[in-house]
Amino acid sequence: MNGGPSDNAPVTKTFVIASALFTVFFGIQGRSFKLGLSYQDIFRKLSIWKLITSVFAFSSTPELMFGLYLLYYFRVFERQIGSNKYSVFILFSVVASFLFEVMAVAILKDPTSNLLTSGPYGLIFASFVPFFFDIPVSTWFRIFGVRFSNKSFIYLAGLQLLLSSWKRSLLPGICGILAGSLYRLNVFRIRKAKFPEFITSFFSRLSWPSIGNPPTTPARNLAGNVPSYTTRQRTYPSAVASSAIEPSEDAVATLVSMGFDQNSARQALVHARNDINAATNILLEAQSH
Repeated sequence: MNGGPSDNAPVTKTFVIASALFTVFFGIQGRSFKLGLSYQDIFRKLSIWKLITSVFAFSSTPELMFGLYLLYYFRVFERQIGSNKYSVFILFSVVASFLFEVMAVAILKDPTSNLLTSGPYGLIFASFVPFFFDIPVSTWFRIFGVRFSNKSFIYLAGLQLLLSSWKRSLLPGICGILAGSLYRLNVFRIRKAKFPEFITSFFSRLSWPSIGNPPTTPARNLAGNVPSYTTRQRTYPSAVASSAIEPSEDAVATLVSMGFDQNSARQALVHARNDINAATNILLEAQSH
């Protein structure tokens, strides 16, 4: 996934906040148990309010916690391809996964129960497709003799969410993976589609607390048009001068896959002494100034 830049992922933050508000609203009203889609909701009653809320509101607190964590983590893809194309990815994932869900409900034909749990499962599990293919493993470690990577905990959070309501959450999750696969295969040339600029610029104008100051004009590069340190005149002479620290190629590849410029990634890793988390913070801090 590549394309234009997005320094602060405004579309992701808007979606996360909307999802949290919808979930809290229905939770306060004690209507969380009514969320979810059934055969009757789709084919007989056509409950429009359920169709809309099923895109945003989770039906339980654990699902909300894991869901929002994953949604916010996957903002890396908005930084890679830009807010405009990421908005297309969201719309395509939601619509395509919903169509798969409708087909699944039509095949199962169980009018007595809610077959599908509520929440943005389509978007979350569609995001696991580029996460699997495009985000490289940078570190490996062992816990009680079991080997894990830096991606393992994201997969574990996804597995927890996928099995949170068993069949009711398993079906939307699978449909989301299918939707993400269609996007990756560029069905209908969807990866080249864009919204009119005024739509995505609306999200950029929203001043969420963590966004900070507007970024300056970025310099173009192959990693997704994010600004490099050279354009911001930020250097680290003491760290660069040190010959004892050589950035790991895997760590550089991980930062590049997140949308950062290769030279900037190397410079940040040198300054952070090859700590990928610290280097990421340095790069994000540079973008917000």
